[in-house]
Amino acid sequence: MKNAHLSKFYQRTVPERLQLLHERGILDADDFAALSTDSYRLDVETADRLTENVIGVFSMPMGLGLNFRINQRDYLVPMVVEEPSIIAAVSAAASLIARSGGFTSVAEEPLLIGQVQVLDVKDPEAAKAALLARSGEIVDLANQQHPNMIARGGGAKNIEVFLRGTTAEHGELLVVHLVVDSRDAMGANLVNTMCEAVAPLIEKISGGKVFLRILSNFSDHALVRARAVIGVDHLKSEKFSGAKVRDGIIVAHEFAAMDVYRATTHNKGIMNGIDAVAIATGNDWRAIEAAAHAYAARSGRYSPLTVWSVNDNGDLVGELEIPLKVGTVGGQVESNPLVQIAQNILGVESAAELAQVMAAVGLAQNLAALRALATEGIQTGHMRLHARSVAVAAGASGPNFNDVVDRLVASGDIKVANARQIVQSLSTADAPGAASAATPPVPAATTPASAPAPSHAPAPAPAPAAGAGTDHTSGFGKIILFGEHSVVYGYHAVAAPIGLRIRAQVTRRAEVGTDLILPGFDSADSADSDLPVRIAELITERLGIRGSGMRIEVFPNLPRASGLGASAALAVSIIRAMASCFHIPLTDREVSALAFECEQIVHGTPSGIDNTVATFGQPILFRKGNGAREAEFSIVKVVHPIPIIIGITGVRSLTARTVSIVRTAWTKSPTRYDAIFEQIDGLALAGVGALQRGDLAELGDLMNINHGLLNALQVSSPELEALVALARRAGALGAKLTGGGGGGAMIAIADPDRSDAVAAAMRAAGYTTHQTEISVAKAPQ
Repeated sequence: MKNAHLSKFYQRTVPERLQLLHERGILDADDFAALSTDSYRLDVETADRLTENVIGVFSMPMGLGLNFRINQRDYLVPMVVEEPSIIAAVSAAASLIARSGGFTSVAEEPLLIGQVQVLDVKDPEAAKAALLARSGEIVDLANQQHPNMIARGGGAKNIEVFLRGTTAEHGELLVVHLVVDSRDAMGANLVNTMCEAVAPLIEKISGGKVFLRILSNFSDHALVRARAVIGVDHLKSEKFSGAKVRDGIIVAHEFAAMDVYRATTHNKGIMNGIDAVAIATGNDWRAIEAAAHAYAARSGRYSPLTVWSVNDNGDLVGELEIPLKVGTVGGQVESNPLVQIAQNILGVESAAELAQVMAAVGLAQNLAALRALATEGIQTGHMRLHARSVAVAAGASGPNFNDVVDRLVASGDIKVANARQIVQSLSTADAPGAASAATPPVPAATTPASAPAPSHAPAPAPAPAAGAGTDHTSGFGKIILFGEHSVVYGYHAVAAPIGLRIRAQVTRRAEVGTDLILPGFDSADSADSDLPVRIAELITERLGIRGSGMRIEVFPNLPRASGLGASAALAVSIIRAMASCFHIPLTDREVSALAFECEQIVHGTPSGIDNTVATFGQPILFRKGNGAREAEFSIVKVVHPIPIIIGITGVRSLTARTVSIVRTAWTKSPTRYDAIFEQIDGLALAGVGALQRGDLAELGDLMNINHGLLNALQVSSPELEALVALARRAGALGAKLTGGGGGGAMIAIADPDRSDAVAAAMRAAGYTTHQTEISVAKAPQ
């Protein structure tokens, strides 16, 4: 069965997405090859045969709506639309509904109406009765035009006759409706042909004169109903309870029911999704739009197409009823190669099933919009996706694209002019010779797992006497403000250096071998007691100085196994001290890459954030590498120093252990945990803006929410919870664990005049504290 949940699909490159779909059997070999080589595109010659005055072929993006579970079946829904937020929003809403059981959707018979207008009727009532009495003849004559449709179970079914009122010059207007089942075809040409064929017979029976003979796009004989019941607990967000979100959605619906201006926008949101599917599947979206809006006004007052209510259990219930006459066969559907691929991905077996899917998409799109309006507002979720379009318009591309988007979002000024300035600054930073070890590039890709570590022989230098030639260097400790654990899965994190560092001193000596002295730097786990030695051995091997005589003295001012990046700071300090002592030139990137290898010894699968901060010593927005994509980070500029209180629980915990706990839970329930990671990702990006503005209150709120989500990931501990609660009671604006969790450290932020009081309260309760600040600092050399 097709799985509609594709974890972090949006983070993959287009080739990676196609490969995944091919591996899962969603794309067959032909469709995979077509999409991979662009051979699916409609060529100009074919386009010239499809319409008039062709001068080119217009392209639009096609994406996939994810997470749809409809009538107990999973669907990946192709959608063609230029607005980026539509597909993201509908996929998130579909995921929410799927967690409550999914959609139910029912389509009536796919009936179309053909209209025959009759004028100059002498006795309208008698004509109406005569037409109804001879309806069988009219239907039979219509069906003679398309015997193959009859064989497939379709064709004309009956007629309806209406008297519409008196015309200006032609008496009572009589209208005959020919009701036709076109099965899986859209049916416009079929119905028009039938209307033309029965017109003479209708004239003869009615005694009037037939004028217009054409289908109606008001397909109220092809209604589709979609329904979703959403548990209130699934509606909650970081700042709003499920009940508040539910009630807000209902209030928003009531607004649409009472106000035509709101109802129009309400229904436009529904059609955002339905039209995108219609275009992808080759259907007439204009006819679908016309029918939907006519149906919304059927009572004489334009009204919303959806209804939102509460059931006896307190669940939110959403219902959509809409006319949808669509097709899966026919010339328009079969003439475009990309439509064929979209149909194959969707995998529907009938037009009725396609209509059911489209109705579910419309309901999900409406939920996404109303939920956003009822909580953070429509612009919050739209901001990053809008930034992508702005970045494209500004010429952003390649490895810098995501950095441009991140900076746009963080700035809050999502305009093309701002994006162009960012693109220019990144181009300047990446130019040859623009960056040096003393000034790290902004942004700089660093620490991919596959990055080559430096392999240098020591530069020629006079052999020093024993005890000569010392050098002192250091690596920064770090705190993670947002993004612990989610960063391992490719989401953003925000980290900053702290005043606590580890320094190392390397001295050459005559005796062969390495003498490593680490006072007070014992391991948190006896099984890992040789980690510092293994780190030192790896560094000597990579630098090409293994076997050289040296003495390494480490001066730690950073507690071990407390989530403050001690292992990375240790590696960076030793790397720099060795490189300085042996005259080995290293760039910051090379230092960070080698420190990343050391982190692999300690943590197994590190994200790369610790060694990046330890090396560059500046606040960063970080994103782990993924396959072909290297890890990325950009410097976060802080206008004013931001005071931080660090609380040490005294309980040591190895990050590898908590990472393993989260990995196990994620493996069992990826959908649930990906949803948590996505929320944390949003907090991280919002946190960048708060940092840059120096908005302590906003930072505190975001930290509190992030801590709650980390608790949900089961990486907190009783000691951490106690410290967090203590800090908040003492006046902290925000408090959360930092690093791997399971013990270790937490951080708190408070107004400057309250920071000392918060730290004092922690110390009074018996905890060790450190007070530091976030600021832009120069990396140690």
